[in-house]
Order: sequence, then structure tokens, then C-alpha cells
Amino acid sequence: MEGTNQRMSLDCRKMPSEKNCDVYMAGSEEHLLEAAVEHAVKSHAHEDTPELRNEIRGAMEPEK
Repeated sequence: MEGTNQRMSLDCRKMPSEKNCDVYMAGSEEHLLEAAVEHAVKSHAHEDTPELRNEIRGAMEPEK
């Protein structure tokens, strides 16, 4: 795998949540976005909207 595709991470603990969710995910930006949207819809009853996707993208950080 080439180093040009930076793995990103997303920590649900850093997102607003009434469930105090502690899910942590990592992967390419494309795959992480899809997994995070699916998690937000199924576990947190969000709707899959452009606004949700933008919020998730904004919360992604380079994996350490």
C-alpha cells in the first residue's frame, strides 16, 4: 500500500451524543466516512444528510 492514502480516525467520544458512545474507527477517508455514517444512522438515529457527512468529515483526524 502506498503512503499517499493517509489513514484517518474518528472517535465517537468527541462527537455530541446522549449515549456516551465510545466507538473508535480508522481507515481511508472514503471507507471511514461510509462506516461512520452507517454507525450514526443505526446507533444514533441520525439521518444520512450532506450536513451529517460534513460534520463527520470535519471530525476526522489523521491516525496516530
